[in-house]
Amino acid sequence: MSTPHYVTIGQGQLRVWRSGSGPDLLVLPGLIAAASTRADQLARDLPGWTVTTVDLPGTGGSSGVWAEDIAGLARLIAEAACALGLPSCPLLSFDLAGPLAVALQDGEGGWQPDAILLAEAAAAEGWTERGRTPAPLAPRDDGTHLAVLWAHLRDAHVLEPRDARHPAAQGAPLPDPAALDAMLRTAAAAPRRYEALWNLCLDAMPNVTDQAGIVHVEDLGAAAKTLSAMLAGRPDAKPLPPTQPVADPLRVWHDYADTPQGRVHLRRAGRGRPLLALQSAPGSSAPLLPLLHGLASGWEVIAPDYLGNGESDKPDREVDIGMLAEDALAVADALGLDSFDLWGTHTGALVALELTVRHPERVGRAVLEAPVLIPADFSADILTNYFPPLVADRWGLHLLQAWNMRRDMFLFWPWYRQERAAARAIGVPGAAVLHDWTMGLLASGAHYDRSYRAAFHYDTRARLPRLTWPALICAGPADMLVDGLAEAKRLAPAGTEVTPTPATVWYPGQAADAVEATIARYAAFLRGDAPAADSHPIA
Repeated sequence: MSTPHYVTIGQGQLRVWRSGSGPDLLVLPGLIAAASTRADQLARDLPGWTVTTVDLPGTGGSSGVWAEDIAGLARLIAEAACALGLPSCPLLSFDLAGPLAVALQDGEGGWQPDAILLAEAAAAEGWTERGRTPAPLAPRDDGTHLAVLWAHLRDAHVLEPRDARHPAAQGAPLPDPAALDAMLRTAAAAPRRYEALWNLCLDAMPNVTDQAGIVHVEDLGAAAKTLSAMLAGRPDAKPLPPTQPVADPLRVWHDYADTPQGRVHLRRAGRGRPLLALQSAPGSSAPLLPLLHGLASGWEVIAPDYLGNGESDKPDREVDIGMLAEDALAVADALGLDSFDLWGTHTGALVALELTVRHPERVGRAVLEAPVLIPADFSADILTNYFPPLVADRWGLHLLQAWNMRRDMFLFWPWYRQERAAARAIGVPGAAVLHDWTMGLLASGAHYDRSYRAAFHYDTRARLPRLTWPALICAGPADMLVDGLAEAKRLAPAGTEVTPTPATVWYPGQAADAVEATIARYAAFLRGDAPAADSHPIA
């Protein structure tokens, strides 16, 4: 399996995937297969090379960097190659990434390949000949843009490039649903940028065909034969350098932490005392961006995706809150954090609680937002009905399932209780926000439910009285778990502050002044300021 890694450049960050061993080979994966899928494939089919495969600018983990032309996009890739310490080495490019490979020849970005191989260029030439472009991919309120994108990707593999009426009888093996899903998530990280990237490359493709010094290879077997002649005398690749923060300390950046249970994806921002921010389930920590932005001026805020969720590894294991607490501690250990504060919401509140109970010597202060305190029969009902299987489907049927699950979570509590009495007042967010939330769920895939189930199995009532360290228990008025504050007041030990807050800062559509006041409340508690007059602390 390939290993993901972020590289920081002037504009932001690109993600790469590293696999294999031996001399360096840089790979541009094209526009119909994910970089992770290509890296895994090439580790099998091109032995003897250390393969570094790039999420192209505007896609996947590189979606935050962009340029408006081919030359600018190539400069971003070259800058990343320099930052990674790659020597001049062969470059293997697939399908529509050919123009980017050609643009790297001039070395304008500070790096250039010493050989360029183009694979699957015939398909790209066929798409160019008939002007094959994606339908508009801007997020729609009904989520059907995801089905449009899926059809675009699947058809690119299935159909004759020059004739959309017939299946292609020859070519690389067709991708399975998991590989298509990986590419959909890569393209859908910023769907309009993917659409623009496709069109830029399509327009530039006619300039590639007759370029001098370019080796066209029909398939990976031919690529392996050509590359084998280039192996002799090349040194083995060096390890990738650690990911560096972006220049602006208040800006969120991405990183990974290696733990005994797997590689954990992190969102990070700020400087100061470390604060681990622990997400709700079932998606990623991306909804916590308002929290990271709000507290980055006083803390180094680190928001991991749970193992099994988001962009973290997906170990095949049963999950409970104790395990997630130990995973969070392992992240702190990997980052060299001897002491840290905690902020957790919903599932994350339980993880923060358990970590504080188990390892009080490592924790300073803890904010527990809306810990799960609901009746046992309600928990049982949720465990029975809340978590239908979510598995990639050959026709992309799982995409509308994920979209509508996420959408209904804003409409009803719980989402599967489709009745008037279950209606929520929070409101459905706009299509772009709902798209991002859905992508977090899709990134968790078939594992999405494991951390979420753990929250409803956890005995909050037994663990909450065992707090021995300063904690703030709170919830915003729109939070479906806000009613649990009354019971939290009865259960929490003396000295614990229990208070409502003006907002749930990671919910969409919250009033700006309420979010600002809530962030200020968190900051005051984490600094150790006296509680506000209306905080109703437990005496």
